[in-house]
Amino acid sequence: MTQIESPKVVKKKLFSPIWLLPIVALALGAWLGIKSIKESGVEIQIHFPSATGIDVGKTLVKYQGLTVGKVKDIGIDEDLKGVNVKVMMDYRAKPFLNKETLFWLVTPKASITGVEGLDALFSGNYIAIQPGKGNASTFFEAERQPPPMQIGSEGVMVELTSDKLGSLDVGSPIFFRQIPVGSVVSYRLDGNQRVIISAFIQEQYARLVKKNSHFWNVSGVKIDASLTGVKVSSESLASILAGGVSFSSDDKADIAKNGDIFSLYDSETTALGGIEINLTMADANGVDKGTRIVYRGINIGSILSKQLTANGVIAVAKFEPQYGSLLTNDGVFWLEGADISLSGIKNPERLLTGSVINFLPGINTKTAMPSSFALQAKAPDLLQSKKRFLTLTSAENMGISAGAEVRFKQIPIGSVLAVKLTKDLSAVEYQLELQPEFASLIRSDSYFVPESALTVKASLEGVSVKARDFTTLTQGAVSLIQGHSDTPLAANSALTLFSSVDAATAFYDRQQQVHLTLISQDGADVSQGSPIYYKKMQIGTVDSVNWQSKTEDFAIKLAIDKQFQPLLKKPNVFWRNSAVDISASLAGIDVAVAPLQGALKGSISLGLLDSNGKASNTANLKLYESKQLALTQAQAIRLTLPASSKLTAKAAIRYQGHQVGEVSQVKLNADLNTLTATAYLYGEYAEHFSRSDCEYHLVDAQISLAGIKAPETLITGPYIGVLPGTSSQKATQFVANLAASSYANVAEDALKFTLEDNNLGSMKVGTPIFFRGIKVGQIDGYHLSTQGNSVLMQAHIEPQYSHLVNQSSQFWDASGIKVDVGLFSGAQIEAGSLETLLAGGINVATKDTTQEGNRLAAGTVLRLQHKAENEWQEWAPAQ
Repeated sequence: MTQIESPKVVKKKLFSPIWLLPIVALALGAWLGIKSIKESGVEIQIHFPSATGIDVGKTLVKYQGLTVGKVKDIGIDEDLKGVNVKVMMDYRAKPFLNKETLFWLVTPKASITGVEGLDALFSGNYIAIQPGKGNASTFFEAERQPPPMQIGSEGVMVELTSDKLGSLDVGSPIFFRQIPVGSVVSYRLDGNQRVIISAFIQEQYARLVKKNSHFWNVSGVKIDASLTGVKVSSESLASILAGGVSFSSDDKADIAKNGDIFSLYDSETTALGGIEINLTMADANGVDKGTRIVYRGINIGSILSKQLTANGVIAVAKFEPQYGSLLTNDGVFWLEGADISLSGIKNPERLLTGSVINFLPGINTKTAMPSSFALQAKAPDLLQSKKRFLTLTSAENMGISAGAEVRFKQIPIGSVLAVKLTKDLSAVEYQLELQPEFASLIRSDSYFVPESALTVKASLEGVSVKARDFTTLTQGAVSLIQGHSDTPLAANSALTLFSSVDAATAFYDRQQQVHLTLISQDGADVSQGSPIYYKKMQIGTVDSVNWQSKTEDFAIKLAIDKQFQPLLKKPNVFWRNSAVDISASLAGIDVAVAPLQGALKGSISLGLLDSNGKASNTANLKLYESKQLALTQAQAIRLTLPASSKLTAKAAIRYQGHQVGEVSQVKLNADLNTLTATAYLYGEYAEHFSRSDCEYHLVDAQISLAGIKAPETLITGPYIGVLPGTSSQKATQFVANLAASSYANVAEDALKFTLEDNNLGSMKVGTPIFFRGIKVGQIDGYHLSTQGNSVLMQAHIEPQYSHLVNQSSQFWDASGIKVDVGLFSGAQIEAGSLETLLAGGINVATKDTTQEGNRLAAGTVLRLQHKAENEWQEWAPAQ
């Protein structure tokens, strides 16, 4: 019989996996389309005067060497005034296409000043962009020249004004002491009156341009030819070819800023100025432009110009700046040439160079300067003038003899008449005669120093050798140092002849210094002359270092410059400086090196405290050993420790982990059994830890099965722990223990009691006490009982768990593994947690609820059981 199989009905799937392929393709196509639209770029239009050097599809747009666009098309504008260049910019440049954005064409350009656009010589012309501010824009007008300051150019841009451009051009160098420091970047007309030149100074030289700087043209070669000679001057070959500008700088003036305006002078002489005066004369015979003005053979000025007036001729003369102090209102000028007589020719060189104008300073400085001076035809009669006589004194003869010259700025102004001892034979006296025209040079603070024929100065900065003339070698010479006072010297006053300018400066400096004394435990490695610094600036020196036998310390006398006296009125401290201070820690190594002078002779620093600091008593200041100790106003203490202590200098003094001081020195005592550590407590903590009942102890790493105690000392070394005292009596000497006392770091409201056992067993300081597996306290210390028949262990329960323990509590030893083997009962093994297995521990169980009647009194002695009863572990009173 044929069996007919029934058909199987298969349910058609709602979604076939084959449809995933077109969906993925559609999503990928959409993503690529969006990406293409987003990165298609931004089309802009730039108007150029011409399309020269621009190619479609080749010319690129670059910013700082990075390509950001390409020329897409070029077309002629509607007004026929240039071309419109269509550029496709990278989509990422869209935020920089603003109204003030600049575009210009970069092409290779060679000139005397150098080569510009050198990169375009190899890669072809390109369009440069400088992003600007403003609203977004797609049309731009191309710049004909690159902007003066481009992004990335650091420095200062100043403007120079001049009547004419001269030989200056874009790229002309700007010099300072013949070193190129910048260049001319552009120039323009300001109406029809003047030319404005934009000058750029490089960043590293920008600080040299000051508010009062003077700029002058150094272009080409300047030749000044006259009867006085031929003068040729130039700055450098670059300035000869391309023109150039130089400028002056004043250290005391403020630094110039961008946009400051300066005048451009024709020459250095005109720029740097001097003192201009007018000379009147009946005629100008022998006087011409460039005629020298001479004082004792030294050129101190010259004639700038001359012109006719109704009464004769007036000439404009200029004194050089360094000789301006010689000009007084009663100065005398006269014309002098070569003198030919039967006895010979005087000043024959003037037959070729022309006449000179001689000058003689006057002595009247109180009257206002006249508008002009008369040029006399002959020299005035000086024999009728009254000379000035002075007396100098010195401790010994400085090699000066009668007839020696008296000089001011190497110009003879008088002579030494006599050298003799004073009446009391205590010093040497010099009689000086000064020419009358120099009487005004002597001031109340003037002094004299001898000149040496040969002076050699050797220092770490180098060797300096100065030689004088033969007269100085044979007779000696005396130099006048004018001083700064405006008060003239009183009649019959005596001045001092110092051995050198340095000796005179030191003498007057001592009169302008404030003196104070510091107390130090040692000599502080300083000596007489050691510098004193404030913020690395020297403000004084050490006068002397003296040992005081009564107090067994040192008195260091300081001399502080008077200008820094206001610093001493503020809360201040002093500390000694180390030649090299090295601070090493896990954070790194910090090395501080003292200035060379301070490193060789030792030095001291002054520091100011904050507004909360206490003002120092200037009569008896303390010299601290370091900056840290000084700023914290640390207090010195001494600690005595056993010789086995591994304490070293720089060890910290800590209270509950906070550093309150440091150890500065550790030394072994003469008994070889103890150490004495000199330490400092920081000022803000000294009040709490300098009481007589304070406890100091050594903290060192302890490694056991329970773990590592004080592990940080494995790296830093042991340190000193301290507990504050309550006594009102102060102390500076303490005995430090090797370990902290019982209950050293226990809270005051903790429950403290004593456990008693026959043997210590595995108990130690720190052994935990558990309640239902949770640590609630620990063993703080132990000792033998008075009879020696038991061990008493001090323990405590933390305040939050003190209600769990009362007189019904039982304590038992939970340390190690307990094995109980019976013949019929078998073996029973009892073990606590891994912590108690390794380090020991104590369990506690409480039967009754803690009430007022069964509380533990402080110091209660409880028995430590060796084995727990089964019922103890079932106690569960409601607490």
